[in-house]
Amino acid sequence: MIHRTTNSRTRPTIRRVRTTTALRPLHHRLDPGAVEEIPFRAGDGLRLGLTRIDSGEADRPAVLLLHGHTASADMFLLPETRNLVDVLLDDGYEPWLLDWRGSCRLPYNETGQKYTYDDVALYDIPEAVSHIRQRIGDRPLFVVAHCIGSLTLSLSMAAGLVPGLAGVVSQGVFLTPKLAGRTSLRMTLAGELLKSRIDHIPVDFRKVGLWSKYTPLFALAARKASCPDPTCQILHNSAWGTGASLFVHEHLSEATHNRLAELLGPAPLWILPHLRRIELARSVVRWHDGDHRYRALPPNALDAAGRIDTPVLLLAGSENGLWLDSQKLCHEILARRQPHLDVAYAEIPGYGHLDTFLGRGAALDVFGHILDFLDKRR
Repeated sequence: MIHRTTNSRTRPTIRRVRTTTALRPLHHRLDPGAVEEIPFRAGDGLRLGLTRIDSGEADRPAVLLLHGHTASADMFLLPETRNLVDVLLDDGYEPWLLDWRGSCRLPYNETGQKYTYDDVALYDIPEAVSHIRQRIGDRPLFVVAHCIGSLTLSLSMAAGLVPGLAGVVSQGVFLTPKLAGRTSLRMTLAGELLKSRIDHIPVDFRKVGLWSKYTPLFALAARKASCPDPTCQILHNSAWGTGASLFVHEHLSEATHNRLAELLGPAPLWILPHLRRIELARSVVRWHDGDHRYRALPPNALDAAGRIDTPVLLLAGSENGLWLDSQKLCHEILARRQPHLDVAYAEIPGYGHLDTFLGRGAALDVFGHILDFLDKRR
């Protein structure tokens, strides 16, 4: 078990909330000359982050990496372990990393313009795919997507907005979201009870301070927690107050554990109505039914799954405490309803949700499944 001790006489440091759209620098050990930060905006003009890792070879297949909500491209670049970018580079791929509008490298979850997952599926992902294709020409383009990055990608794919991908690896959840009953209930209650007081749930106790309106949330997350770190408690023991668990604690190295507040940011409460609608439908559904700007998105992605034209690997940890067996369910439903699709399912024994990428043993236990899938289709 990982524990982090603190000096009880030292008061938490108060940090100011970022209000500019400047991207927080990536934390990596790569040669700075190999990391190309590309000025990039979504289809609706919102500033995002797009990063290309230059291998020095111009003919490599490209792989776009999509993080989960409140995470960032940092989750694929952990300098303290052998990360997914390392593995892709060594196996002959060119990694591209998108920080979409839910990234904690950007301020939108705390202070920016409110959005729904429709915006990510319509504006963020298709624009990134289009830009990458302009750069790589006719080279194959794969996508490896995690959590909400994968969920929104499924909506883009069902809409036909990202055709011709060489292959997609979806981790955690894809077309059929499934939460535990208590998680779903807490999500609903939190949205109703807290929306008049706060608009996001932070994870960094040092940022909000002891005498803040968020202290009761941290106190609730600390109940029956085995780790003394407040950030770990609100993520591992509570998943922003939903009662779920985001990772298997023992899989994180001490260095990664100590960086949790950097790797995962605040969760906006105003996204909950869309997430709740998706979870109740057990499918990725469009939020904006009456807005003509979103007509390109199908009302229900599962019903439109026949438009998916790329092989898909559904990946999940056997101990996923957030999305449970969503990927297994998705595989079973697609096999029954869309038997012509090329969809496979792989379960990682003993792994949870985030540790499939953040875990110190992920390069040995998880990434091989990803490489096997990509190598067969490159």
